[in-house]
Amino acid sequence: MTFVLGLTGSVGMGKSATAAIFRKFGVPVHDADATVHALYRGEAVPLIAKAFPSAVREGVVDRAALGHLVLDNPDNLRALEAIVHPLVRAAEEKFLAGLHSDREPLAVLDIPLLFETGGETRCDAVLVVTASPEVQRARVLARDGMTEQKFKSILAKQMPDAEKRKRAHFRVDTGSGFASAGAQVRSILTCLAARPGRVLRHSLKI
Repeated sequence: MTFVLGLTGSVGMGKSATAAIFRKFGVPVHDADATVHALYRGEAVPLIAKAFPSAVREGVVDRAALGHLVLDNPDNLRALEAIVHPLVRAAEEKFLAGLHSDREPLAVLDIPLLFETGGETRCDAVLVVTASPEVQRARVLARDGMTEQKFKSILAKQMPDAEKRKRAHFRVDTGSGFASAGAQVRSILTCLAARPGRVLRHSLKI
């Protein structure tokens, strides 16, 4: 049976880079954000076009336009989540079903709002990616198009980092760089390999 590790972290903490480290070690990763991107070019388009006509252009969802519609608008955000979340969950279930058939020992579910959506109940353990507030702020505000207002709005929708860390089984701190993060991931994989009944295949590059 595949051991499912939930991977999450607040904006700017280095979650995507940490997911890439797991892939480097040979662990299958399901990326919820990448799934959403694909849905915005495919299955979700007609549903979003019906709910938010101005957010669909030339047959694909305009993420910037959609963002403006849901930013600081709880009703629109809930309507969008009601469309997208079931589709993402279906893609996740398909991913995991394929792994069980292949007898993969470990899989990672990369879900930005894992705790906020109750996704931890679908995982055997949760890893939270973290960094200091100063590092987080510098990373996020360096992004193209990011403003202080947008940053505050994003944080308001996310569980505080301190609370996520309390709930986590494992943590990876990316504040000291991603070489250090890689060593932390290796240590977690070694720990999981030592769990009774949870033997990782030798094919994992740890």
